[in-house]
Amino acid sequence: MTVLIATSFTKSLAKLTGQEQATVKVTAFDIQSDPENPGLSLHRIDKSRDPDFWSARVSRDIRIVLHKRSGDTALVYVGHHDDAYDWAERHRLERHPTTGAAQLVEIRETVEEIVIRRYVEEAVRKPPIFAGRSDDTLLSWGVPQDWLETVRQATEDTVLDIAGHLPGEAQEALLAVAVGEAPTVRLAVATEAGYSHPDAQRRFRVVDDQTELEAALEAPWDDWAIFLHPAQREFVDRNFNGPARVIGSAGTGKTVVALHRAVRLAAEDPDHRVLLTTFSAELAEGLAGKLARLTSSHPDVAARITVDTLPQIARRLAAERLGDARIASGAEVAPLLDEAAAAEGTSIAPGFLADEWRLIVDAWDVRDADTYLDLPRLGRKVRMAASRRDELWRIFARVRAALDARGEETEAGLMHRLARELKEPPFTHVVVDEAQDISVPELHLVAAMAGGRPNGLFFAGDIGQRIFRSPFPWKAAGVDIQGRSRSLKVNYRTSHQIRSKSDMLLPPRLIEADGGEDNRLGVSSVFHGPSPELRLFDTPEEESAAVGAWIDGCLEDGITPETIAVLVRSEKELLRASAAVAASSANDVQPSLMHDAKGREFRAVAVMACDADVLPSESRLLEASDERALKEIYDTERHLLYVAATRARERLWISACRPPSEFLDDLIDA
Repeated sequence: MTVLIATSFTKSLAKLTGQEQATVKVTAFDIQSDPENPGLSLHRIDKSRDPDFWSARVSRDIRIVLHKRSGDTALVYVGHHDDAYDWAERHRLERHPTTGAAQLVEIRETVEEIVIRRYVEEAVRKPPIFAGRSDDTLLSWGVPQDWLETVRQATEDTVLDIAGHLPGEAQEALLAVAVGEAPTVRLAVATEAGYSHPDAQRRFRVVDDQTELEAALEAPWDDWAIFLHPAQREFVDRNFNGPARVIGSAGTGKTVVALHRAVRLAAEDPDHRVLLTTFSAELAEGLAGKLARLTSSHPDVAARITVDTLPQIARRLAAERLGDARIASGAEVAPLLDEAAAAEGTSIAPGFLADEWRLIVDAWDVRDADTYLDLPRLGRKVRMAASRRDELWRIFARVRAALDARGEETEAGLMHRLARELKEPPFTHVVVDEAQDISVPELHLVAAMAGGRPNGLFFAGDIGQRIFRSPFPWKAAGVDIQGRSRSLKVNYRTSHQIRSKSDMLLPPRLIEADGGEDNRLGVSSVFHGPSPELRLFDTPEEESAAVGAWIDGCLEDGITPETIAVLVRSEKELLRASAAVAASSANDVQPSLMHDAKGREFRAVAVMACDADVLPSESRLLEASDERALKEIYDTERHLLYVAATRARERLWISACRPPSEFLDDLIDA
């Protein structure tokens, strides 16, 4: 007897109350132990088109829908009596005749007539997208047999509605073709059919014991812990002979891949020691919590994985192996730069001087004049005469001497020293999440730890979300990912409407410092929702009142306060955000800064106070020392708005007081 759990079951479970969920879990454990247990009060659902749907009694009103065939029992849905039976009558579970994947299919005839009529009406007005596609082609995409003609009627206006009724692989194929991309086709091989097919594994998971089932049901809305998309599974399991990377726009599951890959590497050898790292303590804490869920039944694997930021790892290693390090912060180095500049009597602008130290001298650990004179202008577009470099180096040499006299070094200097002197790295593998914000010294350090080992280095990131660090060519830091970089194209976190609107903030192709290209076309979302609201106001008071009313609307629709976020650019705008919350009936919604929302998600997000003098930040623009710095500020400020908007899962509000940020022009005119 094989027992499986479906994504449709975990999603329906999440809609029940906490007490109802607890009762359902007890019955689910009984099913896992003995699918034929007489105490389950099993009854075949006679009105279902699928003869293998059965109901199991949970309570007087709650029923679990099971699919029982050939010794396999799948938990596919749970709900109140009428809801559960209605769901079973509208679905069937079958093996696709072409791909071989097990699919839950919505029965074509049960779709409301008004919806079908709209499909036909729209098809008359606009040309159908897939009219020329053969049955064999559509079937190879995973389209169910009885949906072929409806798919052929799809126009650009109706393709989203139609795709939303189809299994995931068919939906992704239709949307990819609709935007001019080639669909991914996964035909079954002998060992990959039914539930073992890669596409089936995104929606069904075999549960071998009660511990696995308990982990699956602990937080059913977090499907990432249980179900992986085939593309995600590929990047988790694939072996690479050098540093590798997975990229993708917000919500495509890069962190999921990083987590599962860290667990996979730790599990395959008792001698493996894996570092899972990211750029902030808050994100590292979030990773640690997710990792605990993923390894709850494997404490031995969890013990082989360390989760922390690279600065913390560097300080710990230095204390253990190099002696205590005295770190000079950026605020402590700034007066040393001022003093050195004054001593040399330079006319070089302080902003340029600070950037040159941060981006070149300190970042690349430049220690002598010859290296500085010969160093390519990595990440700097400003040409510089040799005489000017001589003048600059005299200033930086003074700063180096002052730090040495105080027995201090910068955090970047410590990482470079560890990279040079670390004889026996404490980790066999390093997995870096949010890798778009890794710094030069951090990259040097992880390369020294594990860069020369197969599968040693793995990165997950999105250059469209780079908001904290300056770009630089990774090859120059000793990490070459050419030929080992892959993209994820399926968005799980944000609705199609929010994703497509947010994507307008960024170009369809982003060029990396190494010259590589991140093609962001062809991404599809797995669910749909209301269109984002974009509003402009004459006064902050009007905006706050409107955001407050929007929050109340979310509450009325069952969105709980802890899943609502109000985001602003800086602390100056927090008063406006607080006024918006005060205008609502949800005083426990906490306004936050856009930066602090990185790595988090909410059902509903209001991004407010996006005024012309707020975004991009005027204070940051005034700090720009040259054209390169100005462009970098514009890019990161635009990325910041993209990050804020893509924290929303189901509902997004963006507003400003007139005149609005120039970034909103791309959204308002779209």
